[in-house]
Amino acid sequence: MGEFYALASALCFAISNVAVMRGAPRGAADNGAFLSLLLTAAISALGWLVLGSRQGFAPVTLNGVLWLAAAGVFTAFIGRVFLYASIQHLGAVRASAVKRLNPFFAVLLGMFVLGESVSGRAGWGVLLIVASFAVLVHAQLHGGAQPGAPLPAGAWRRLLNLGYMYGPVSALGYALGYLMRKSGLQETPDPFFGAMVGTLVGAMLFVVAGCFSESYRLAVQGTFRRANPWLYVAGVAASFGQIFYFAALNVSPMSRVALITSMEVFITIALSLAFFGERLSARVAIAALLGFAGTMLLVGS
Repeated sequence: MGEFYALASALCFAISNVAVMRGAPRGAADNGAFLSLLLTAAISALGWLVLGSRQGFAPVTLNGVLWLAAAGVFTAFIGRVFLYASIQHLGAVRASAVKRLNPFFAVLLGMFVLGESVSGRAGWGVLLIVASFAVLVHAQLHGGAQPGAPLPAGAWRRLLNLGYMYGPVSALGYALGYLMRKSGLQETPDPFFGAMVGTLVGAMLFVVAGCFSESYRLAVQGTFRRANPWLYVAGVAASFGQIFYFAALNVSPMSRVALITSMEVFITIALSLAFFGERLSARVAIAALLGFAGTMLLVGS
């Protein structure tokens, strides 16, 4: 059953990726990140109330709430907001490939924060994930130029404008947040409650950012002024992707769940090609394969 939940999670996240791409073209004021946070908070709150009323509520401690709130700063605000920005600028396929940096940062944090050792197999996995990102960056820098040709004018500016800096920031945010969420769930072992607290914190930070940034303010206003069906699909899909991910972790080993959910990049590619006609270059396909292979080595080490 855990394998089914993990595959359902990967499918939901892939649907969210392509829905963001369709609902928030490059330059749109609202990419759906704030709406996604609100929907996840509402759905997880409903799950917490329904399951709690039937099975009993898990004990809530102050330390648990603080850890979960801190996790929300990194996962719900930094992680998800920058992930949506990455999808908006890069497209669903490239952003999904960049998302393979999540386990890379998780390994680094495990080494430097938790003092964990890294096996030779895991080291090769890290190198493959770095190579995957390097392939994407190289492809964007050179565009359609011939191998060995000098960089086109404005290549580095184009790289930054297209969002390759957003994906790594998102991945680092998720990795940091997962460490804090683990501590929070040890204190308050209820994933629905954890998701609710984290996304509520993320939504509040989004509103606060709107007081200082016009782009955030326009995104908040756009959420309530007009309904974008694609962004609602993206938000609901991302919410259930997170719920299925937690459900999979409850019944299956983390390594197996991580391996199956890493199929998200290939499901995203399939959906993009089949329904939206997004082009798939050879370099992006190679990057996706390298990232998946690196994830396999990491979770199997």
